[in-house]
Amino acid sequence: MNIKENEGYKLLVKAIVAINDEEECHSFLDDLMTKREMLDISQRLLVAKMLSEQAVYTKIVEDTGASTATISRVNRCYSYGDGGYAKILKKLEEEK
Repeated sequence: MNIKENEGYKLLVKAIVAINDEEECHSFLDDLMTKREMLDISQRLLVAKMLSEQAVYTKIVEDTGASTATISRVNRCYSYGDGGYAKILKKLEEEK
């Protein structure tokens, strides 16, 4: 089954798109995920950011605490996925 066809997934995407500001986002994430899940996901985004900056695995491990397996997975998604990491990181950079 394609995850994008799942009703719960569709609802999650709509919910994320509907978020208006950081405070609303914090509230939603606090209710949606455990602290561990938030840390894991935020770590992956930080790993993707460092990969986009051409950081080497040893530096990423040192700075983020991510395992090489996590870094490899994020790198595979960053390099060969749908481009989600790159699009979001570009948007965040433009907002600076």
